Amino acid sequence: MVTVLYDEDCGFCRWSADELRAWDRRRGLTFVSIQNPRGAELLHAVPVAERLDSMHAVTPDGRVWSGGRSVPVILAELPGGSTLASIAATFPGTTEWFYRLVARHRQRLGRLLGQRVCSVDPSREGSALEVDVSGRLAYGRGMAVAERQMRIQTSLAPFLRGILGSAPLLGDPDACDFLAGNPEVPALPGYVETLQKWLEPQDRRWFAYGMPDPRAAEAASAALADELGLAFDPEDIILTRGAHGAMALAMATVLDPGDEVVFISPPWFFYEALILGAGATPVRVRANESTWDLDLDAIGAALSARTRMVLINTPNNPTGRIYPDDTLALLASLLERRSNEAGRAVYLLSDEAYSKILFDGNVMRSPASHYARTLVVHTFSKSTLAPAERLGYLAMPPTMPAREALRQAAMSAGAVMQYALPDLLHITVDMERLQLRRDRLLEALRAAGYQVHTPEGTFYLLVRSPIDDEGAFVRRLAQDKILAMSGDMFEMPGYFRLSITATDDMVERAIPVFEKAISETR
Repeated sequence: MVTVLYDEDCGFCRWSADELRAWDRRRGLTFVSIQNPRGAELLHAVPVAERLDSMHAVTPDGRVWSGGRSVPVILAELPGGSTLASIAATFPGTTEWFYRLVARHRQRLGRLLGQRVCSVDPSREGSALEVDVSGRLAYGRGMAVAERQMRIQTSLAPFLRGILGSAPLLGDPDACDFLAGNPEVPALPGYVETLQKWLEPQDRRWFAYGMPDPRAAEAASAALADELGLAFDPEDIILTRGAHGAMALAMATVLDPGDEVVFISPPWFFYEALILGAGATPVRVRANESTWDLDLDAIGAALSARTRMVLINTPNNPTGRIYPDDTLALLASLLERRSNEAGRAVYLLSDEAYSKILFDGNVMRSPASHYARTLVVHTFSKSTLAPAERLGYLAMPPTMPAREALRQAAMSAGAVMQYALPDLLHITVDMERLQLRRDRLLEALRAAGYQVHTPEGTFYLLVRSPIDDEGAFVRRLAQDKILAMSGDMFEMPGYFRLSITATDDMVERAIPVFEKAISETR
């Protein structure tokens, strides 16, 4: 028996009951709505099915059923030989997402189906429900997408689902947007004037092919010496299109297929995608959840003969933790020892995107001062509150092996942004106002009964959801036009994240909503 779950209301299924029954008769399937008999929601699905144009199903033994309009059907074996399936959109990550929903609602689902439904964890070997088909078949026969790209899309699925779910409110003038580190105020003073100044051609080759502007690299190396006490030569600075470009360059240069990259969870959404894009294998290590510090024992246990890189982010998004200097020194000793034992360098990639976003007089130390094989990543999008303008750099210490190979592999940033870089170093978000906004939200949320971590840096507050289902709570906030980021978007179940780049007015309008929403859970 095959039971196919579908949701009548969310858009995952756009066929009439007659069409479903006809397909049922032809293929021997049993269709069950995930609405219970009273119409109450059993499972929540993201309405992303407008692009569905075909229909097929793949059984665990590899058989394929095709219909005239077909949507991938994700199947899993149930105890007793029956099969549970879900009509799912052609959307990355649906398999794992569906499994988590089944785990959350297994008792109600079991009553609805008259079968026992077990909890599932697709990442754990031996789980009760497992898909036994290839990812390519599960996503659709004949799909002209590389397996690697499908894995990248799957890694980004929670983030994309969250953004799609918030799309109706993005740009709404009445919405209070705490979703991402986007500017909700006009450009910082001097920013537009700086770009206008350097946009005006000063010679006939202003926009021509050429070598990177040496003034930009000189200014960046001087700033690193000034702000972090790091001695970088201008030749050690590779200008890139943002921090994303810098990390992609570093990984493409030093990683081979099969290499492993250890990174810290909770992570920035794109780390896993970057690692997969370089053909390497991502290895997660959970941060110490009592302090959000690096768990050095866990990192040491995760290092293997295939480890080529460790990736850290300080100040950390989403926790706001600045890793202590003594912890970074111990990490350097660990990586030095492992490199010597393996006879192969382990690189440290340090994402320092928020190095200027520091609260309470905190000071950030870079691991580059301790470890010679550190690649430092910087971006201007955070300090200038202009995330859509892509300018960053990759910095290599003078002791860095293979510096020339990295330089030769680089394509530099756009000309105008290079010309503007020395001026952009002096344009920075108002940290006094940002800290006042952080403190206002911290005070109001704690007074309402929320558990909130105090960030030492970055734009973000990490808030414990008052109910286990943080996604449901974020959707409750959205009903009153408050946009927040659900913890499943950055591997933090039970939490949600708020960006303090929202305006002061948004903060004041949102506080009564936060108070009301938590009171409804008591």
